[in-house]
Amino acid sequence: MSTETSNPGDALVRAGAVVFIVGAVATVVTFVPLFLDLARLPSAAYWLSMLMPVGFLVALAGLLRSARAQRRHTAG
Repeated sequence: MSTETSNPGDALVRAGAVVFIVGAVATVVTFVPLFLDLARLPSAAYWLSMLMPVGFLVALAGLLRSARAQRRHTAG
């Protein structure tokens, strides 16, 4: 059991990491048919690749929220 307290942005960072990993896997999957000369995937697979930058932005928002809470805690 961990005695560490959770910061306000921890959940966003974790969610962003999961979304980023799903987007990264989708990106790799969409490139495989190009290299192996297979049939092209449906457009939905390419749209799933856009989850990678979305996950990055969600994790960044969590880091900023955590930093703001830490600054507020030390200032006041």
